[in-house]
Amino acid sequence: MSTGFTTGRALRPTTKVLPEHARGHNRSLVLQTLYRAGQQSRADIARETGLTRVTVSDLVAELIAEGLVIETGQREDARPGKPATLLDLDRNAFQIIGIDLSEYAIFRGAVLDLDGQIHHRAELPLAGATGPDATALVIRLAESLIAQATLPILGLGVGSPGVVDLAGVVLSAPNLGWVGEDLQGILAARFGIPVVVANDANAAALAEHSFGDADSDMMLIKVGHGVGAGLLLDGTPLFGSRFAAGEIGHVVVGTDGGLECVCGKRGCLETWLATPRLEKAIAAAPQKRDEILTEAGQRLGIALAPVVGALNLAEVVLSGPTTLLDGPLAQATIETLRSRTMAEFHGDLTLRMTTLGEDIVMRGAAVMVLSAQLGVS
Repeated sequence: MSTGFTTGRALRPTTKVLPEHARGHNRSLVLQTLYRAGQQSRADIARETGLTRVTVSDLVAELIAEGLVIETGQREDARPGKPATLLDLDRNAFQIIGIDLSEYAIFRGAVLDLDGQIHHRAELPLAGATGPDATALVIRLAESLIAQATLPILGLGVGSPGVVDLAGVVLSAPNLGWVGEDLQGILAARFGIPVVVANDANAAALAEHSFGDADSDMMLIKVGHGVGAGLLLDGTPLFGSRFAAGEIGHVVVGTDGGLECVCGKRGCLETWLATPRLEKAIAAAPQKRDEILTEAGQRLGIALAPVVGALNLAEVVLSGPTTLLDGPLAQATIETLRSRTMAEFHGDLTLRMTTLGEDIVMRGAAVMVLSAQLGVS
């Protein structure tokens, strides 16, 4: 059953809803409880969710019949009476394909389990491919990963740069030469499995939320081929009315004097911060490395200050090459943010590197599939 990966829905259901929406929601509630807490009895689930024992038993029977939930044995219990039978999500029922298109030199992907652990990796050099050639590379990568799966595939998730709508159409990805590319439709038709395509920074934010202990009010800045951001507000992904929330790479705020951007404007944040731009600048003047990184961090802090102030965010997470981001750039970013926001409201803002490294988008792609197919994260 697909619950859909949609805007406005909290990633982790926690309460009951109206009767007309109840069954699908309650089903996700049971799965979510098992996914996060591990082995639980039917009575445990009823207490945790507030559902009645009859409802829980009914849903569990359905989920066992579908092969999503398994009985793992009886709990060792000192209390009198029949020991409770423990349940868990069958974590060996499916695998997930996750693909990351955010880097400027390679496309990478992985076969993951339901807990987001990687079992097989693959990558292909981008070699400057754009348009149909880039799409063909994604198909080749997906084919190789699907061939490596050792369990039924729950779905394929893809994190793409650019603006991506909720139907998985890449509306605009200048670095890959895509405009209106129905990547989700192309992959679904080719492979006949559920596919979810979303912006790479949004995927990374989901990974940080599910596997990185991120705050529920968080902005993740993804630096790679370009620069983008994923936003979570009260644990709910924010996409925006035209699906471009967090698309800060092509905003010109305090970034005057920058180089010409691939989008045609001059001084976009991306011209200061994207990985190839930074590497090129440092290669041209290696003695000015710290100065270049500090200025890039200042420009990022200037661009982020209005967002942090408007949304009262608790945390900013950086994702990208650690050698570039972690150090003078990160320090300049947080110093600039604090100097441009009110300490009374934003003084406890934290800025840190992700702990998920280069796997963050692939693992976020897996979360997209989990959310869409099972309603869990």
